[in-house]
Amino acid sequence: MTNNMKQATFGGGCFWCTEAVFQEIKGVKKVVSGYSGGTVPGKPTYREICSGLTGHAEVIQITFDANIISYKDLLIIFMTTHDPTTLNRQGADIGTQYRSIIFYHNLEQKEIANKVLLEIALYFEDTIVTEVIKFKIFYEAEKEHQNYYKNNQKQGYCSFVILPKLAKLRKLYADKLKAY
Repeated sequence: MTNNMKQATFGGGCFWCTEAVFQEIKGVKKVVSGYSGGTVPGKPTYREICSGLTGHAEVIQITFDANIISYKDLLIIFMTTHDPTTLNRQGADIGTQYRSIIFYHNLEQKEIANKVLLEIALYFEDTIVTEVIKFKIFYEAEKEHQNYYKNNQKQGYCSFVILPKLAKLRKLYADKLKAY
């Protein structure tokens, strides 16, 4: 089997949540929390992102083996483990930095993303507000934001916000999960 490593960049609320979800998926080799989609030049900080003034979203950048999991499957998991119908919000996290967004790395990813959004829209009562935008640049978040759930499982946010998302993931996608 040949090496078929690809990248995907998604934002669906707090990057701690999306990072934790995708770290459990077979074929995902690396998940990095960071920022993308802003208009302010230079590497932003978490504090600047939280102001909502930079235009960046909290995102994750996934390195995955396309021989094991497809980009389409990653998108379906992404779209069903956050609420893509709430504008600039996921639960109690409010602001443009928490928007639902897919950054495509090439035209094939753009086409797949648009198809998935159309297909999945049938399962939601409200309109999907997920943006599909050309990837430009990714800024890695500060060290304390990497592997957040793995390093802070007893923290309140992890227990009350991330753990339910992981439970949903494990129920819906048991066949796509890594064996530990």
